[in-house]
Amino acid sequence: MSDLRYAAIAALLKLLRLTGATRALAPAFRGRGVILTMHHVRPAQASDFAPNRILEIAPEFLEEIIVLLRQQGYDLASLDEVPARLATEGPPFAVLTFDDGYRDNAQYAWPVLRKHRAPFAVYVTTGFADATQPLWWLDLEEAIARQDQVTVALPGGPARFETATAEEKRQAFDTIYWALRPGPETTMRMVIARMAAAAGIDPLARTRALCMRWHELRQIAADPLCTIAAHTLSHPMLAKHSEEVARHEMEASRSIIAEQLGCEVRHLSYPVGDPGSAGPREFTLARAAGFETAVTTRPGVLFADHLDHLTALPRISVNGLFQSRGDVAALISGVPTALQNRGRRLNVA
Repeated sequence: MSDLRYAAIAALLKLLRLTGATRALAPAFRGRGVILTMHHVRPAQASDFAPNRILEIAPEFLEEIIVLLRQQGYDLASLDEVPARLATEGPPFAVLTFDDGYRDNAQYAWPVLRKHRAPFAVYVTTGFADATQPLWWLDLEEAIARQDQVTVALPGGPARFETATAEEKRQAFDTIYWALRPGPETTMRMVIARMAAAAGIDPLARTRALCMRWHELRQIAADPLCTIAAHTLSHPMLAKHSEEVARHEMEASRSIIAEQLGCEVRHLSYPVGDPGSAGPREFTLARAAGFETAVTTRPGVLFADHLDHLTALPRISVNGLFQSRGDVAALISGVPTALQNRGRRLNVA
């Protein structure tokens, strides 16, 4: 997402707060509930170049979110409760979810969640727990961060970027990322792997450093507050792969998690989760595989109509660039996503 897009979102959230629109319109737009998406939870790290900062929030902010939700009358619910909550009238509910299985979720988020007796879900990518899959978006960031100049084979041909300053690094990251993102995922990963190697990066060492291994997941899974769910084998953009690959990523990850952790796996999160990564085919595959729910990253709150689309549920991303109570209050009101979706309650096409 570009800096201009972030600026537009920030301006919209500010406008909604200043006009009081979220408070006035929330009863009509907030629906029956909301699922929040989070990734890293850890103390803020100062850096002039951190394009993936959107994926991390501070532990103190997680606590603010929990307090805010309860102050606004939300019940904190587990994923298992979602279908029943959608089927019945009642107070609004919120589900806290954490994608990928980062170690900081156990180190920093879990104590906050236990303190407030807040149910939560961890979507596990088995390749991260096994330390066999790279966190390629972080490899791209570090490859640029380490060097004052990078050369990369983009779809239009080789490109060279000066990356001595933070601004140059940001421009290089955005250009490279968005040049690679629309194309085949295998090509994107190969190009980034070559960049990482040229910068002296060991991608799997990063995975080992940042992601929970199975023994750590067993500890957090033993907490009754925690629901363990599937996030595929290798974190692929499923829609870019064959139906056979997509089905295997879903079903095999569920089997491995169940075997490793001894728990039933009823829920799925589509990696990346935007329309280019998960669409109607994936929603059908998840339903056929027997998942009770599956979540996207398409922005939106939950309505009763989502009972007919339980494998295409939207979420609200808790963005690391918008760490304020006012921003979260505006987002969960449903007003921003109603505007973004042009009034459509469902966005499953």
